[in-house]
Amino acid sequence: MLEIDLKSRLPIYEQLVEGFKRLIMEEVIKTDEKLPSVRSLARELTINPNTIQKAYRALEQEGYIYTVQGRGNFARQIEKKDQQKKLKELQGELKKVLTEAIYLGMEKKQIIELIEELEEQVGGERDDD
Repeated sequence: MLEIDLKSRLPIYEQLVEGFKRLIMEEVIKTDEKLPSVRSLARELTINPNTIQKAYRALEQEGYIYTVQGRGNFARQIEKKDQQKKLKELQGELKKVLTEAIYLGMEKKQIIELIEELEEQVGGERDDD
């Protein structure tokens, strides 16, 4: 389900956040599906429960999950307006990253190849619009 790279420069909780986002967006975790409990996931991944809790809080703040007191954490349906808002934010981030990549010498052909590679990984072209 989730893999943690202990050698990564990215903090563990951020790896968890990104992993859960991917699973929710790819609908591996369905809307209203219960996420693993903090304790069970901490045992499974052999990491501190506080790290899991921090990731769950971040996911809730970003609108990917919701908490039901005494029942746990659940995947939230991503609304169309939420998707559009998030896409706008990502476009801004992407512009910054691409600007830096081009400045450092990355060519248009390389960028297009990277996009095509990512598209295949995510599941091909999407015709949502």
